[in-house]
Amino acid sequence: MDHNANALTDQPGFHPGFLVIHGNRAEDLRDLVVRWMQRYPPPPLGRDTVITQSNGMAQWLTFSLAGQPGSADDPGALFGGGLGICAGLETVLPARFSWWAYRAVLGADAVPEASPVDKPRLVWRLMRVLPQTLDDPAFAPLARFLRADEGMRRRLQLCQRLADLYDQYQVYRADWLAAWAAGEDVWMDALGEPRPLGADRWQAALWRAVLEDLQQDADWARTPIGHGRAAAHAAFLEAVRDWPDGSRPAGLPARVFVFGLSSLPRQALEVLGAIARWTQVLLCVHNPCQYYWADIIEDRALIPGAAGRHPRRPAASRPADPADLHPHGHPLLAAWGRQGRDFIGLLTNQDRIRSRDADIAVLEAMGEPADIFRAPGGETLLEQLQDDILSLRTLPETRAQWPGVDPARDTSIRFHSSHSPQREVEVLHDRLLALMESDDDLHPGNCLVMVPDIEAYAPHIQAVFGRYGRDDPRHIPFDIADQGPRQTDPIVQAVEQLLRLSESRLGVSQVLDLLEVPALRRRFGIDAADLPRLHRWLEAVNVRWGLDSDHRQALGLPAGDHPRHTWAHGLERMLLGYATGETRAPWQDIAPFAETGGLEAALVGQLEGLVRWLGEIWRQQQTPRDADAWVALWQDWLAALFEPADSDEQARAAGS
Repeated sequence: MDHNANALTDQPGFHPGFLVIHGNRAEDLRDLVVRWMQRYPPPPLGRDTVITQSNGMAQWLTFSLAGQPGSADDPGALFGGGLGICAGLETVLPARFSWWAYRAVLGADAVPEASPVDKPRLVWRLMRVLPQTLDDPAFAPLARFLRADEGMRRRLQLCQRLADLYDQYQVYRADWLAAWAAGEDVWMDALGEPRPLGADRWQAALWRAVLEDLQQDADWARTPIGHGRAAAHAAFLEAVRDWPDGSRPAGLPARVFVFGLSSLPRQALEVLGAIARWTQVLLCVHNPCQYYWADIIEDRALIPGAAGRHPRRPAASRPADPADLHPHGHPLLAAWGRQGRDFIGLLTNQDRIRSRDADIAVLEAMGEPADIFRAPGGETLLEQLQDDILSLRTLPETRAQWPGVDPARDTSIRFHSSHSPQREVEVLHDRLLALMESDDDLHPGNCLVMVPDIEAYAPHIQAVFGRYGRDDPRHIPFDIADQGPRQTDPIVQAVEQLLRLSESRLGVSQVLDLLEVPALRRRFGIDAADLPRLHRWLEAVNVRWGLDSDHRQALGLPAGDHPRHTWAHGLERMLLGYATGETRAPWQDIAPFAETGGLEAALVGQLEGLVRWLGEIWRQQQTPRDADAWVALWQDWLAALFEPADSDEQARAAGS
């Protein structure tokens, strides 16, 4: 994790510290990071650590560091040589970096590689612990929800929600968990005052039950940090305070860049502030306003304390009563800036805890400002809006500052009302085409589209932006960021479909979707070029859904000896067509499908092998088993259904 830290810290002019730079333009903050790396490049074979919140932001920074081929004006061209290459950069999420810091300071023996109460592990621990608590009257709401829970589906869903809730508590409400672990059924308000829990006191009792269960695990009970992230964080801060001068923990990076984050939890800020004793931390804050704006909140509750490094904006009309501060500021900051306001407040507290004189001296020695605020001007409505937020103008001041805007000529802000996500994406595609047609300097690399739920919009994006080929002038290159393996990995999607086979009707479209997975086609010897022929055959023999009679009866539907439109009936028709050739006479009420004769009959056998495996999996899923038996079965099934790509295909996939 240290990435040759000594080679960087030995460079003249390099100093550890917690350097916070605010700016209202992400491009300016990006250019600062590039200049910083150019001035103090990492050592050979070393790496820089960048903390970011999304893969999209990390990718944008990486492209900027690499530079575009042949673009000498690009801020990253010198760093990347203009060759489109960026190496030696490691991007990590804030929570993951904090856990790395815990291990570096407290030691690998005290802190495991992953927390035992991280969300994925906590789900299954709650599945075991929750039934043992339901006799307690405090758990009556949960007991009512879990009543008549056949198959434990409700319990799993509840444990997933609870694991997510406790995971958030570990980051943002560690003081609550500490009180609960001590046996106190309280919660802390905004001023840190304890308040008694009401009907939610079962949350405290369940957390104590989780900790008791954790102590039964010998691997975790023997570690000094056995209570998860909150306990590790408290021990980390204490160890940093007691660390002897003149030495640094092995494993900490010499330099950390924090980029593209709109907010950070208190724990992450405390970790960065603590390791700044040995590490140079450059925190680039994308701040839309140059004044202190944490007191213009929606519910008119004021954050206690001074404004910190950013002064409050002077104004003759500033109200004397603090309760009237809510309307005194830009309404968008009041309505949309809750996370940003909390973040600014945390940074203000951090400034009061640490002396910034030495840090500002480092910035001045490097010729860098402490803040990078640039007025956007006011030629367009969008620029006027940005300038108003930057200067924290009120609505009356805005009307007096800017002349009227002709909406027929100014297209910088447009609202489109669409009846569905599909229509939204279609309008977006058409607007982007129109903008690129009218502006030769605009290209797809300049465009970033943000949506509230990328998983919901991803299919519509694929359908609209992917309908035109690369040779079509209407084609817009695109990439969908921040998606998990369930949305991007075809094998993961296929396995998820197989996991739900016991409740599936096995329609023809579902099996054909499985055949779109290259690893599955390889296992059964089916080429991509064979898929259109299989589509045609299955349509001709009228396969619709259901494996056979037993499958349909299991779904509560009547079935005869030879139910029509099932996979068994369709395959019988195709195999009979191969056996009888051109003979059209039915045999035992089964009409042969003669098109499958000749050399193409091998494809029927390959399809029949896949359907036979699906039937075997479906029948095995009807029998309850323990976890070890299921793991063994699924290992056999995955080996039988999927064939990994060879090294050549993997290399081609990586290159594409």
